[in-house]
Amino acid sequence: MADETFILEFDGGSRGNPGPAGTGSVVRAADGTPLVTLGRYIGRATNNVAEYKALITAMNEALKLGAKRIVIRGDSELIIKQMKGEYRVKNRDLRDLYDEAQHLYHQFDHAKIEHNLRHKNELADKLANLAMDRRADVTELIGAGGRNGGAMSAASSPLDEPSPTGLAPGTIISCARCGCIVELKRPSSIRPHQLKPFVCQCGQKMTAAGA
Repeated sequence: MADETFILEFDGGSRGNPGPAGTGSVVRAADGTPLVTLGRYIGRATNNVAEYKALITAMNEALKLGAKRIVIRGDSELIIKQMKGEYRVKNRDLRDLYDEAQHLYHQFDHAKIEHNLRHKNELADKLANLAMDRRADVTELIGAGGRNGGAMSAASSPLDEPSPTGLAPGTIISCARCGCIVELKRPSSIRPHQLKPFVCQCGQKMTAAGA
């Protein structure tokens, strides 16, 4: 098993940047089977701090499994390019985390880090998002098997719910209580899982048409 190449996926998010933050870390076997799925609530932090902590957690979990060869995938261009030496680490808050990540990275006999498209990083994203929602650690596994055993079924696991998506321009948002209607002219530029629901002046949560 030690000669196997493990696949590590990581993601982090912050609602407010800085604000309540969470991390998502996944360790997969070479065939893609999730061995570790771990979301952590880390309190108040920035997106980039959460991303680094998710990466560090993923590598620590891989080392616990005895991994010697890893491929790391994440969708943060900043963290990937800093780890590869293409970007300098100018932020002092990130320097210690970068140093820790580099130390762990060099514990493996072979390690590679590469950019992962967002739609291929959904599990790590869901873990981070769920940890932020619950303000607690999340360890549920999807499907059968996994290191912790007793995995939840796909039908019952909140990790299997679709990833949050942003609303498109022209979307109509309405209030079921008082009938108020809002048309979205320009979507927010922040990441979808950081968005808060629209709330009407009457206090009712508003929903998009067809949602």
